Amino acid sequence: MSRVVLSIGSNIGDRKARLRSVIDGLAEAVRAVSPVYETQPWGGVAQDHFLNAVVIAEDADLDARGWLRRAQDLERAAERVRAQRWGPRTLDVDLISCRAADREVTCRDDDLTLPHPRAHQRAFVLLPWLAVEPDATLTVDGVARPVTDLLAELDPAERGGVRPTDLTLS
Repeated sequence: MSRVVLSIGSNIGDRKARLRSVIDGLAEAVRAVSPVYETQPWGGVAQDHFLNAVVIAEDADLDARGWLRRAQDLERAAERVRAQRWGPRTLDVDLISCRAADREVTCRDDDLTLPHPRAHQRAFVLLPWLAVEPDATLTVDGVARPVTDLLAELDPAERGGVRPTDLTLS
């Protein structure tokens, strides 16, 4: 059994429908879905605001690479184009953390890095994650840290750029 934390986001077209397509695509694997947050763009590229959420899913048949393929399939179905780093996207599905056999999976290669190397710097990942898993931990520099601590260490402007909405995906 593997368990994955996915960060999902969209800022092109029907943003909520794009996020919903992830829930529909994962179907029975979904264990928890965060509320939806509206987020200022990250990375310095001028663009519209994102809708973001976190999904926790489990599947006995998928390992970390299987989750990566699944995430990329969902992005392709949403016609994701990777034209500009941190640019606008129809759908972004990032693997944040993966656990298998009660241990965190670590991976460092060209197409997959786990845990996600910048998740601890992104309030749009941490806030939704805490909404569905208040005791979440994330390994940063080889040390498992409470996500609440990681969020508290972020600049208040970063946290303030992530606002709850009335939207739900479940």
